[in-house]
Amino acid sequence: MNSILTFLALLFAAVIILLVPNLVSQYQPQYGPVASTDCAKAVLLCGALAVAVSWLIRRSGPDGSFLLKLFLFALLLRVAIATLIFVLNQQTFFGGDAWTYDFVGSRQLNVWYGDRFAQVQVDQFTGKGQGSGWGMVYMVAAIYAVVGRNMLAVQFVNAVIGAVTAPVIFLCAQHVYSNNRVARVAAFAVAFYPSLVLWSSQGLKDGPIVFLLAFAILATLKLGQKLTVTYLVVLVFSLFGLLIMRFYVFYMILVAIGGAFLIGMRKVSATSFFRQFAVIVVLGLSLTYLGITRYANVQMENFGGLEQLQVRRQDAARSAKSGFDKDVDVSTTSGALSTIPMGLVYLLFAPFPWQVVSLRQSITLPEMIVWWGSFPMLVLGLWYSLRYRLRQMSPILIFSTMLSLGYSVFQGNVGTAYRQRAQLLVFYFVFVAVGYVLIWEKREERKRQEALERQRLAVRAAARIAQRASPTADRI
Repeated sequence: MNSILTFLALLFAAVIILLVPNLVSQYQPQYGPVASTDCAKAVLLCGALAVAVSWLIRRSGPDGSFLLKLFLFALLLRVAIATLIFVLNQQTFFGGDAWTYDFVGSRQLNVWYGDRFAQVQVDQFTGKGQGSGWGMVYMVAAIYAVVGRNMLAVQFVNAVIGAVTAPVIFLCAQHVYSNNRVARVAAFAVAFYPSLVLWSSQGLKDGPIVFLLAFAILATLKLGQKLTVTYLVVLVFSLFGLLIMRFYVFYMILVAIGGAFLIGMRKVSATSFFRQFAVIVVLGLSLTYLGITRYANVQMENFGGLEQLQVRRQDAARSAKSGFDKDVDVSTTSGALSTIPMGLVYLLFAPFPWQVVSLRQSITLPEMIVWWGSFPMLVLGLWYSLRYRLRQMSPILIFSTMLSLGYSVFQGNVGTAYRQRAQLLVFYFVFVAVGYVLIWEKREERKRQEALERQRLAVRAAARIAQRASPTADRI
């Protein structure tokens, strides 16, 4: 298996370096021609990150070998998809925001080099660092500082980030349920589910956001068991990354983490109380030092009201053919609450077959069939978790519930809801894995009981045959 992975990796690298530069003709009307891409630099950056991540995964414990293979297969799949999107110039078709991040990221790099005009262009997008999404701009600029303006490199970095999310989810599920089969099923789903692969194969911020969410949850679970500096740093880093990538997700995950520590993920004792109190204090001080108060004041003033929410929801609902509930008013508390049932239906299950009216929507149908078929297992897994693992999985439950309800109010567009669902799927798949394993184990138990019953019947039949033959033996 290792030789196959090595061969595939070398083959991918050779094909990309030798063939891609001759196939690419990039042009985007809004931002003009894109600078020629040095594919070798993109491959080298991806390879360096993959080697570093592989080394960390290999040392993650007894399941390191499985997780390493999973990561590498997931990475190769994402690299292949990223290359196809880049070669065919389909960034606009799959996610037009990639062009925006490419342009603004290149401008941000010029700002670091002292270009004042570029600063004006960047400020228009980021709101002088007070809006949402400027973290992705900085990430793109940092990549361009290393390899030059190179959209393929950004896609490859996101591919590494998306692929490593699967091992992180494995560790989360293993920590909560102590069941290797549950952890493997959840990790496999995150590694290869089509939409999760797609969003992490482009120059979009969806991949980093999903990874940071999973990383924050893992750090929270570990800190609930043992106080360590490493996981404290990981948690602070993850939360700050979410703040500068998508601020409202940051506030929801922060509430979920705080609630989990207040409830307690283990049995309450003096030691656990001190550990949870210490984590909350250190977390609060660290985020305050990083400027959370300043960000919170500005963002709540600009985006926190129901009136602003109504404006954004209407824009999303009316700006595309895939909008729904266009006349809903969420500017009041009662109006926002009334949208939740239908909003949840769209968030969880859209696009529906009758809404498939374009090629882009039809591409989603096969994976939606898989998702609809998996939903009963999600319900079963959620029921089991609430009954037997409530404390341990409280951060996952609180966050996924809050974000699901938030998006059910905020989203008014099928396409956007489908895209934002990725932030929830990685945690939904944990529950799906639990439900799947429960069904599988019940089926195995039934087979075992049937085998035992057949064995008992065979023993009885043999005993009856022996009993019938014994008088004859006596006469002889």
